[in-house]
Amino acid sequence: MSNDGKTFFGHPWALATLFGTEMWERFSWYGLRAILATFMVASPAHQGLGLSQETAQAVVGIYGALIYLVALPGGWIADRILGARRSVFWGGFVIMCGHISMAVPVSSPAYVWLGLLLIVLGTGLLKPNISVMVGKLYPEDDDARRDAGFSLFYLGINLGAFFAPIVVGSLAAGDRWHLGFGAAAVGMAFGLLQYTIGGRVSLRGVGDRPEVPLHPHELRRVGLTAAGVAVAVAIALGAWAATGTFTLGRFTAVMTAVIIAVPIAYFGYIMLGAHDLSEDERSRMKAYIWLFAAASIFWMIYDLAPSKLLFFAENNTDLSLFGIPIHAATTQSFNPLFIMIFVPVFAALWVKLGDRVSTAQKFGFALVMVGLSFVVMAMAANLAESGRVSVWWLVLVYLVQVFGELALSPVGLSVTTKLAPRAFKGQMLGVWFIAVSVGDAVGGQTGRLGDVMSEPAYYLLLAAMAIVAGLGLFAFNRKLRAMMAEHHAPPAMPPVR
Repeated sequence: MSNDGKTFFGHPWALATLFGTEMWERFSWYGLRAILATFMVASPAHQGLGLSQETAQAVVGIYGALIYLVALPGGWIADRILGARRSVFWGGFVIMCGHISMAVPVSSPAYVWLGLLLIVLGTGLLKPNISVMVGKLYPEDDDARRDAGFSLFYLGINLGAFFAPIVVGSLAAGDRWHLGFGAAAVGMAFGLLQYTIGGRVSLRGVGDRPEVPLHPHELRRVGLTAAGVAVAVAIALGAWAATGTFTLGRFTAVMTAVIIAVPIAYFGYIMLGAHDLSEDERSRMKAYIWLFAAASIFWMIYDLAPSKLLFFAENNTDLSLFGIPIHAATTQSFNPLFIMIFVPVFAALWVKLGDRVSTAQKFGFALVMVGLSFVVMAMAANLAESGRVSVWWLVLVYLVQVFGELALSPVGLSVTTKLAPRAFKGQMLGVWFIAVSVGDAVGGQTGRLGDVMSEPAYYLLLAAMAIVAGLGLFAFNRKLRAMMAEHHAPPAMPPVR
């Protein structure tokens, strides 16, 4: 796993390959995300889709939700069929094809929807499995170096996330949306090229084969089942369209209901099924369900950045920093910039505080912070009713939100692993990402509230939900800590998104 004895900041050289691949994949993902909503609401005369802001917000929410939901089958495909290494390659290839589809400068939106579908499917293959490969670079007992390696890997994520909105937003300015989509495709192509060339030596033996491969007859059965499901979904959508009642808004509402049903069914299966759970396991799962709901509320607000907050930047702010004009998409770079600045600060803080701060308290703090960020947004929206406001309002909003993310996201996977019943250890790792999926889907639907309330009231309502939920976690902290049997703090790992 080394390349002629070379290392990457003291780590296996293979980490450099994975670092670069993930950086470019995140460049393509965050680049698209930074212009997608504004492209959707732009009129056909400006080369856009002409959707309403509410519908575009719902579509972006479902798009983000599916990205995290398909990580579950993506991990299963790697474990049982392709192996992690091939899953990452083919996932990146499908993502690149999706961006190319969106870059085709035609008036029909069919290429846009095909592109989004391909990006969802490809990300489901790449995203969970490239993280698995990072973990495989280290011996099982080398936790300290593995944690440090993931921190470097996380830096690659945020470097891509920081530069993408600036580059793609600049290229897409002046209604050159497809040029922006093309830049995202080029970014993913760079990632694939580096992964292929660098992986020939440095990744040899890492994730080459599936952990528990399917037998040929099992593989045929899975293929037939997948084909049957795809056909059934296509027939159902076709029949719905034939009735004349199909709209994007209704489709996103149905998808949101389906996504919400997934964790409800899963937790019901765990708690009510005959799995011989011990009393301690049942108690911990009950506590985890509350944390899951809290995390969903957090992501419901936090992941409105590429829709609601992007629209605010575009329509209600004076887009300049230090006298330098910027694009609305550039505001999406504030978040990763603050994350890179404050990750070491919060990591040191959690280590210093140790077990004096519980998981529930960290989640509660995160919810209060994200709620306060929308109190700031309500103030900005109120001022914006009289004219454009300074973009520094959004800088403050993203700063406060990052304080919340660094309290919640790093411990999410850790507490999931800790609280999972023994029979569900492996499966539960993907459940954390379903919380993001639920939050994104529901957040997309909150745009409908704009029909019945003002912008400031909208932000205050969501802020109140988050703050009340956060204060509830503080109030029941002692009870939750007892249910979780929590006597030590989870490791202060950076969040990986």
